[in-house]
Amino acid sequence: MRAGLSVQSPLKTTAKSALAALLASVAVLAAEAPEAPRFAGPLDAGLMAEPASHEASGIAASRRAEGLFWVNSDSGNEPVLHAVGSDGERRGKLRLDGIVNHDWEDLASFELDGKAWLLVADCGDNDAIRQGCVLHLVEEPDPARLSPDSELTARPVWSIHFIYEDGARDCEAVAVDPAERAAYLLSKRDVPARLYRLPLEPAGARMPAAARFVGPVPGLPQPNRLQRSVAAPLFAYRGQPCAMDFSPDGSLALVLTYGDTLLFPRAPGETWAAALARRPVALRGHQLPQAEAACFTRDGLAIMACSEKTMRWLRYERRER
Repeated sequence: MRAGLSVQSPLKTTAKSALAALLASVAVLAAEAPEAPRFAGPLDAGLMAEPASHEASGIAASRRAEGLFWVNSDSGNEPVLHAVGSDGERRGKLRLDGIVNHDWEDLASFELDGKAWLLVADCGDNDAIRQGCVLHLVEEPDPARLSPDSELTARPVWSIHFIYEDGARDCEAVAVDPAERAAYLLSKRDVPARLYRLPLEPAGARMPAAARFVGPVPGLPQPNRLQRSVAAPLFAYRGQPCAMDFSPDGSLALVLTYGDTLLFPRAPGETWAAALARRPVALRGHQLPQAEAACFTRDGLAIMACSEKTMRWLRYERRER
């Protein structure tokens, strides 16, 4: 949640060599990159009725109903997911029973084994001091059970307690690839940002699990000299990633930073690490005061983005060339 610019633990010599080799191949990879679709916007999508705290730290599209979204708040708030419609109106709440909101920083939705799931990423760590983080997986409730006047309660089906293999990281950007049965986590305060992979293993697996480093993400636009002189999300901290999502068809990665909305096209059979190693395609700037959350819609034809400090949210719409 807290913006700030710092670089965490330095890469080891072997990692530096691997990074140098990868950066040397970025130009070649860019030439082979699939073409990114066009998105118009950002368009004003109105106001969200929830969360009332004005702290939308994560957003995910429902996998059970068109035009339904789930939103969460971060540390200091209740362990509750808010359901809102595409009109921003309140649809209901889902309380995670027996769970603490230590620092919920992102939210993902996906289908796995014939069920719709929500993944709550309790992985915020501003000072990189947590001994471990956790991902909670809960079944998405039937939209017919939602009511704006009451809340549902559910326990996570399983929780994945994990550490990073190379030391604690702050992370606010998490996405799920159900085909791989894996979650990907993008560190916030490293330059370049670091991408980690964590299998979605059920309860009973060895704890804590290890999030494995799979590659750097060197193409996130960084602040220029003038911007670095202004300590604000849209300026000095604009290069920090605060949300990530994968398109439903697996062809695009979306990364939201404090300053940019970025797309990374992925070729068939390509790894996410390779796709995210390229220079991204930047959509028009969102200009949100403290961008925190973004997701693809259920059909993948639009992108929603929202911020802390305001209830206004934005929409980018896919266009035919």
